[in-house]
Amino acid sequence: MHKKAFVKRILALLIAASTFLGCGLKAGPESAMKEAASKPITLDWYVNYSWFVAGWGGNMVSDAITEKTGVSLNFIVPMGNEENKLTTLIDSDSLPDIVTIGWWEPQIQEMIDRDLVYPLNELGERYDPSFFEVTDERVRDWYTLSDGNIYGYPNSSYTPEDVKNNDNIASNQTFLVRKDIYEAIGSPDMSTPEGFYDAVVKAKKMFPEVNGKPLIPVGSHEFNFDGCVSFDQYLQNFLAVPFEKDGKKYDRNTDPEYITWLKMFRKLAEDGYLANDIFVDQRMQTSEKVAEGRYFCMLYQRTDIADQQKLLYAEDPNRIYIAVDGPRNSKGDDPVLPVNGIVGWTLTFISKNCKDPERAIKFIDYLMSGEGQKLTYLGIEGETYDVVDGEVVIKDEVMKLLSTDRQTYDSIYGADNQYWMLQNNVMQLKWGIGLEEPLCQMAEWTYPYATYLGQYDVSIKENSELGRINSANKNLWGRTLPKLLLASSDEEFDEILSAYMEERNALGYEKLMEEETRQMQENKEKLGIK
Repeated sequence: MHKKAFVKRILALLIAASTFLGCGLKAGPESAMKEAASKPITLDWYVNYSWFVAGWGGNMVSDAITEKTGVSLNFIVPMGNEENKLTTLIDSDSLPDIVTIGWWEPQIQEMIDRDLVYPLNELGERYDPSFFEVTDERVRDWYTLSDGNIYGYPNSSYTPEDVKNNDNIASNQTFLVRKDIYEAIGSPDMSTPEGFYDAVVKAKKMFPEVNGKPLIPVGSHEFNFDGCVSFDQYLQNFLAVPFEKDGKKYDRNTDPEYITWLKMFRKLAEDGYLANDIFVDQRMQTSEKVAEGRYFCMLYQRTDIADQQKLLYAEDPNRIYIAVDGPRNSKGDDPVLPVNGIVGWTLTFISKNCKDPERAIKFIDYLMSGEGQKLTYLGIEGETYDVVDGEVVIKDEVMKLLSTDRQTYDSIYGADNQYWMLQNNVMQLKWGIGLEEPLCQMAEWTYPYATYLGQYDVSIKENSELGRINSANKNLWGRTLPKLLLASSDEEFDEILSAYMEERNALGYEKLMEEETRQMQENKEKLGIK
């Protein structure tokens, strides 16, 4: 071959190669999947919630994702206690390919310290640079550790700017009443302790039974080792009990406004209006009783009763639960109801046991991409929704099924975030699909009160002196709260509270508050909150 021709050919090959490589680096998660889609693989995905019952395959969304990516999923969930299952997986070094757990779980640090999970940034750099396009820089920075790596990425994450710039972000915390009973007793004001007490008594007297079973006047989340969110955190938020005072973390559990309301609930218990059920029922039993409409009122997460609400609505729209003004402090201040902070809800990791970390990072990147979010949220255009004049419109028959029978909807369509492990709520807002009745009223009621409180999300390392103090204090409160509610008199209540404070201080409570204050100030600085 002539020398000049040879040089020209080499240059052409180099240009072609560099062009190919450049395109590869710029390729988004959608195009990164095309090559892999022809190589089927099944990834095991551990989700640390016993109530998560979704399967994979057989519905539109999961089938479309598998067709697009070549990835099928085998979900693994704990049969009983989540903490025991997760600890067993860690101790036996048998974490599945992908792992999703709450951001607050102490086992996260253990997984990282024991080198059981990959740094996602390293997998992104090595296999799929689109990781840095489909994730939020501020969220990555938040979760980047001192070693420069990010190991888990959250779902349902909000920044302070997200909350400030969107007026349709809802809190999950609501005060709910059964619509027909509430209206039958005159839609009373339940924002004061006296008004609340009177309404509960009247509801029980007018409606002693619901379909042959006793009415439960006040419902709540389950009581566990560290208390009951309905009677501590939620009630405190409705009373606008502050999280800090004078730059220091505030002791919310002994706030005077909060104590006044706890004593009202104590009086309800003394007079027979706090049913024994709420102290022993787990989520499954509570869900069954919500579906029967057996509670008059509840301080509860609205999304936790969504399926039961739809069943009630299908039977009788007047029997549903609606959000109304609930407990307020003596000044009548608005509730301060949290939305998820920048930490999100759960974190998703790729285990070092993963059979194919390249496919795993590309797969989760696809789920976090615009295409992946649209598919898991809306479903398939033309099948579950249409675009009319640039607006997304869910098909009538699909929306009807979603509003009345979630189980059948999931089995056919699998959209509406059935696969929520990497959902991006802020991105999904742009598609403008609001909730329909019977769910929208509960969500919209919270809009004016939804507040960014992520600066108060703290994490205490479990295997440390502070971790032991934190665990002991939580356990002490978990034992104390039901005693306060079941005290025979206000005098006994005061004695129990005094003993709690004395024992708490002996456990090292002040050290814990100092650390929480330090983390709070650090969080505020990172978030730019003054």
